[in-house]
Amino acid sequence: MSDNAKYTPPKVWTWDSENGGEFSSINRPYAGARQEKELPKGEHAFQLYSLATPNGVKVTIMFEELLALGHDADYDAWLINIGEGDQFGSGFVGVNPNSKIPALLDYRGDEPQRVFESGSILVYLAESFGAFLPKDSAARTEALNWLFWQVGSAPYLGGGFGHFYAYAPEPMQYPIDRFSMEAKRQLDVLDKHLEHNQFMAGDEYSIADMAIWPWYGGLVLGRLYDAAEFLSVNDYKHVLRWAKEIEARPAVKRGQVVNKVWGEGEQLAERHSASDLDELF
Repeated sequence: MSDNAKYTPPKVWTWDSENGGEFSSINRPYAGARQEKELPKGEHAFQLYSLATPNGVKVTIMFEELLALGHDADYDAWLINIGEGDQFGSGFVGVNPNSKIPALLDYRGDEPQRVFESGSILVYLAESFGAFLPKDSAARTEALNWLFWQVGSAPYLGGGFGHFYAYAPEPMQYPIDRFSMEAKRQLDVLDKHLEHNQFMAGDEYSIADMAIWPWYGGLVLGRLYDAAEFLSVNDYKHVLRWAKEIEARPAVKRGQVVNKVWGEGEQLAERHSASDLDELF
């Protein structure tokens, strides 16, 4: 449908599988498993099922940061190929009924604990290990403020701007303009905050930084949607400073390549021991 074609919504919407763009082969208007498929299980207490999208990278960075601090947080990271519909296997749906990566099983207790939604996983791990969530009440609240800001804002960047700029069947000016405006507004929110703060919660690196960096750091560093020039990201100098500082952390370098199977640079489809990454770095 071109920008000039007039679309009148019907009284009752019906699904057209031919109008789904790049993801038409997997998108459906209903939930639940589509095939019986058990999840693999490795030797570690933490079993992560993911892909190196921004939401997946949040969690692998967190695990690598915990390990860098010496915590007993070793993990297996299994590849969930969302392009092939792995997220609709019965085992994965049992961990995350919303069929989105990442999903985590923690086998440390008598019964495995499922944890889904990337923000929830970050909080769960931070509280489990007493790390990367400030102890001071005000700083903790600030970190959670920004964590949930990311959870609420990223759909405008991913499903909004990213979808219509990079993945829609054809470019459409209205949605691209609408979501470009919102993406730039969000970058400005971050830029104004980071002008006066080293990290999102002040001077302490936290799960808020881990949540925001794969999305907005990736955007300003030119790794998301190939849209850095389009959005004039050099205007956001404080976001760029912060993004480069986070990127330089060894655990971030390691975490961002786990479950990565596309693009340039280091890739590690699955991670089952520290030595898997040691071979790359």
